[in-house]
Formats: sequence, structure tokens, C-alpha cells
Amino acid sequence: MMRYLVYTLVLVFALGTTSCARRVVVKQPTTVTVVKKLPRQYKVVRVKGKRYYYFNGRHYRKTRNGYVVVRV
Repeated sequence: MMRYLVYTLVLVFALGTTSCARRVVVKQPTTVTVVKKLPRQYKVVRVKGKRYYYFNGRHYRKTRNGYVVVRV
């Protein structure tokens, strides 16, 4: 009798600690615009402590390959 009680408690504990995480799918942008060199009229702006370059209504972030258009 005691053995069944122990088995039952172990089973309940094992089932209670399983993960209930769900699958998260992140959709990547379809196109990425990379600009090798910004025009002279750009402005440096800070948004939430991060540096962006602003020109002609668009924000850019500096990368190794150039400047990438981002949504802020």
C-alpha cells in the first residue's frame, strides 16, 4: 500500500513540473535596406538611449555592412 502511495506522489510531482512553454514564432522582415553611406544632411538622434541616424523621415542603425533602415 505504501509503495503505491509513493509511486502516485512521484508521478504527480513529475507531471506537475513539466514545462508549459508554448512555441513562439518570430517573423523576420521580408526586405532589409542597407545604405553604404549616409548623406551629409543626416542627424544623430537618441531613442531610448540608443544612437540612430535620421534622414528624410527614416531612422538608420549603423552595422558592419553599412546603415540599415529600422523602425523606431
